[in-house]
Amino acid sequence: MSEARTVYREAFQHFANSKLDEAIEGFERATELDPSLALAWNALSMARKQQGDLDGAVEAALRLIELEPEDPLSHANLSMLYQMQGMIPEAEEAKARATQLEMKERSSQ
Repeated sequence: MSEARTVYREAFQHFANSKLDEAIEGFERATELDPSLALAWNALSMARKQQGDLDGAVEAALRLIELEPEDPLSHANLSMLYQMQGMIPEAEEAKARATQLEMKERSSQ
């Protein structure tokens, strides 16, 4: 297992125990160790959202989408974050993209 995944797992334990500062620090460290570790970017977005840092959550969500542009859930999560910020046109665009990708996924199964 890579060092980044080990750090991610430790950070996830902090997240599960509501130790958000430690979790965010760990998720950030995991993304520094492996900038392509999508699950760490996803977790960082969730932890920042839970902490109330919506700008930081959006930043991490956008990085996740760069890594996994075809993942409908990533776009749906971004839509939710935009809604929470009152950015309705952006939220609707992200939701439309999520729906489009989900339909594409279903038709290829």
